[in-house]
Amino acid sequence: MTMKTRLSDDMKQAMRNRDVLRRDVIRYLRSEVRNQEIRDQKELDDAGVIQVLSRQAQQRRDSIEVYRDADRQDLVEKEESELSVILSYLPQQMTSEEIADLVQQVVAEVGASGPADMGKVMGAIMPQVRGKAEGREVNAIVQQTLRSL
Repeated sequence: MTMKTRLSDDMKQAMRNRDVLRRDVIRYLRSEVRNQEIRDQKELDDAGVIQVLSRQAQQRRDSIEVYRDADRQDLVEKEESELSVILSYLPQQMTSEEIADLVQQVVAEVGASGPADMGKVMGAIMPQVRGKAEGREVNAIVQQTLRSL
């Protein structure tokens, strides 16, 4: 089953169950996928759909941070609930230890010798973790690893 089919089926199920939050989030995600298809002028495969969902998850994380700083707990809760729905469609997130192990592998592969090789390492690692790890966390682990070389 493709991601688009799964989103469609889950939206129908949410409508049957009268799950307003899930229905609205999935409806929004489907529209974002469709908008991306229009921009790219081609059908998105599962990887493309996951990329759109990852972007939406990141937007929710950023919003949560901003709302926390503004002391708007009501909006934080709304964004967190939407984020949980989005995360249910993304692949299992990598742990910090898994990311660190992967960073060590990539550092050895590209022959990085210090912080100056940050671009090489990030360029090699990001395609491997796309959708499975947050870019900020990967960036922090890469920086820490390169500083310790």
